Amino acid sequence: MTTYTARPIAPVVLKELRTVDDAGRPMVPLTDEEGGAPLRCCLRRSMPGESIALVSYAPLRRWAAGTGADPGAYDEQGPVFVHAGDCAGPETPALPFTTSHRVLRRYSAAGRILGGELVETAFDEALTAAFADPEVALVHVRAVEYGCFLFEVGRGE
Repeated sequence: MTTYTARPIAPVVLKELRTVDDAGRPMVPLTDEEGGAPLRCCLRRSMPGESIALVSYAPLRRWAAGTGADPGAYDEQGPVFVHAGDCAGPETPALPFTTSHRVLRRYSAAGRILGGELVETAFDEALTAAFADPEVALVHVRAVEYGCFLFEVGRGE
């Protein structure tokens, strides 16, 4: 079985998002009173009292800018939670946020969507099946409840 690695939002991108997000809005920090927000900077849930922010993020656009792909109409942006200040990143290489139903969206190297799948169990097997298609370059893992981007996995990771 292949081991996969979740890609958090890169530190250089986090720095940009903490200034102006992908929708052009400045970051507004807040104290998370309850905890439990899925943080995309360190791929864990927030703890009560942490300073976090909800920012607009365009994961496919940012990936495409680094690869030369053109996602066309598949370019989208949406809300993600991040720490309002610097973050050490993930503490573990384990895939996060996989205990609930998730949707895997598969993308080609050109940035076009190749399909999606609702995953209820057997998350690793679903990733293996997604990357069995040689045209799949990238998989976005999304929450079912809101459709929010959680993290991405690249081929061979």
